Amino acid sequence: MPETETKTEGGWDADAANNWEEQLIADMRAHGGRPSGGPLAGQALILLYTTGAKTGERRRSILTTSRDGDAIVVAGTASGAPKHPAWLFNVEADPNVTVDMDNAEFPAIAKVEREGAERDRLWANHVQQLPWFGDYPKQTGGRLIPMVRLTRKG
Repeated sequence: MPETETKTEGGWDADAANNWEEQLIADMRAHGGRPSGGPLAGQALILLYTTGAKTGERRRSILTTSRDGDAIVVAGTASGAPKHPAWLFNVEADPNVTVDMDNAEFPAIAKVEREGAERDRLWANHVQQLPWFGDYPKQTGGRLIPMVRLTRKG
């Protein structure tokens, strides 16, 4: 492929997306784990490392978090898409994950709550801490957004 071409997957530019992620991560690392600029400035973000359910390869996701006691909570919003994010299937297949938060990496266990009272409680708490998440259910085409609790091992 000539240098001027970009690789696209499903209509999006994978190279540009990866470049954006790398710049975001560099910004996070330079500023104590939180980005300093752009639409995510100041947000509590983590890097979640999972094992690919189909490939067995290490996968990285950048996720916004809320807290539930000592646990970190993430929502499977997929930015409001009608399908669940790939990382959700990965943590269901193997709940042993690595979390990089505030420039520190640690092993954790993921527990998925797809429905029920606990999922609803975690969602309400997530939206209370991150109000803009309240708009995602209107965008999912009826998909119930799963919640995932990440608990540090040891």
